[in-house]
Amino acid sequence: MALQVLIAKFKRNDTSAMKRILLLGAGRSASSLIQYLLQHAPSKNWHVTIGDMNVDHLQSKIAPLNFVEAIVFNVHDKAQRAAEVSKADLVISLLPAIFHIEVARECLKQEKHLITASYVSPEIRELHEEARSKNLTILMESGLDPGIDHMSAMAVIRRVQGMGGKITSFKSYTGGLVAPESDNNPWNYKFSWNPRNVVLAGQGTAKYIKNGEYKYIPYHQLFKRTDELFVEGYGHFDGYANRDSLSYREHYGLQDIPTMLRGTLRRIGYCAAWNVFVQLGLTDDSYDLEGVENMTNRSYLEAFLPPAASSDESLQQRLCRYVGIAPEGGIIEKLEWLGLFEEIPLGMTVATPAQVLEKILVGKWKLEPGDKDMIVMQHLFEYELEGEQHELTSSLVVLGDDEVHTAMAKTVGLPVGILARLLLQGKIDRRGVVMPIHPDLYEAVLEELKSYGVDFVEVEQVKATQQQV
Repeated sequence: MALQVLIAKFKRNDTSAMKRILLLGAGRSASSLIQYLLQHAPSKNWHVTIGDMNVDHLQSKIAPLNFVEAIVFNVHDKAQRAAEVSKADLVISLLPAIFHIEVARECLKQEKHLITASYVSPEIRELHEEARSKNLTILMESGLDPGIDHMSAMAVIRRVQGMGGKITSFKSYTGGLVAPESDNNPWNYKFSWNPRNVVLAGQGTAKYIKNGEYKYIPYHQLFKRTDELFVEGYGHFDGYANRDSLSYREHYGLQDIPTMLRGTLRRIGYCAAWNVFVQLGLTDDSYDLEGVENMTNRSYLEAFLPPAASSDESLQQRLCRYVGIAPEGGIIEKLEWLGLFEEIPLGMTVATPAQVLEKILVGKWKLEPGDKDMIVMQHLFEYELEGEQHELTSSLVVLGDDEVHTAMAKTVGLPVGILARLLLQGKIDRRGVVMPIHPDLYEAVLEELKSYGVDFVEVEQVKATQQQV
């Protein structure tokens, strides 16, 4: 009945005022965005085209609807890219970040607005002036992290500054995790977004500032240097630093802040075990392995280890000796659970070390039917106000509905959908390459997100001074 009502409303709309949305990317993070767009399309008079390499999973859902179509789309096909963008009023890209630049250039050429959930790359940033001159908006960093993290942080920062406070420390962490009721493996982790991004996470050097001093963590040390955080009702987490926390000082208006760090959350014990992969070189994506077609999980691991110290030294013992971990305990248990010591054929013909690791992990970390994921975000502020030192913790926890409508999909897709609606309604007039760090962008998004259960809980206290102690 609800579906028939949607169709009827759509047919009554004036097609001359119809707005056309082209959504590129229909993967695991797109489900909530698609649902949002289709819910609003009849009343807002939108036509939605969804393009991806594979859209078979959408056909049964959209078949009765005449305001949406799904097409097989190849971003590398210049003619198709130009043709589809030319039909749209707004393009939304949830494609892998590497493809955004070609989409953005096409949008500029065709004079179409663009929204993505990805970071502003140097190549995208170079399009700012051209977009402004053409009265176009390229709205980036509009998902979860980056996205909701910016919006929620800026809401607190502006509120504190509006009271006359001075922020002296800001730390922000986000994690895409598994919900407690579906947490049934020793890693306390399952994939809710692109597995490749998880395997390659943290590569490069992390940069941040602490007590006025610049700090750098090279990749091979990153998972050893973690902070422990606590979220009420959900326990303790490890946080490791993201690659570049320094560039956001200017965006947030915190150029002189003594401490600022942005990081990623994992359950306690994950980082120590992941560090084994980093030390061995299993996350390297820069070269292809020789003889991978004949490898098993065990021989893949063995290829990165030195010879045995003696004839009776087991593979597990060799690994522990080489990377300096205890033969008994949580780390070796995690590795054994993955089947790394077993003669399981990889079934690959060409692969980098990182691609092999990804395949092994996908087989063990996938969300099973009925599984739920969990998003955890926490901001930690310290600020001075009227001579007092304040600590403010702002925490967000979102649980998924199932393995399709995940918390990751909600928190990535919903803010993108809300911003798309605002842009098509003419309520966003910022032009050029834009991030949602301005009140006229984030206030409406944060307010609407509350209706979907995406809401922060704040706890604040005044720190005791040495004199008070």
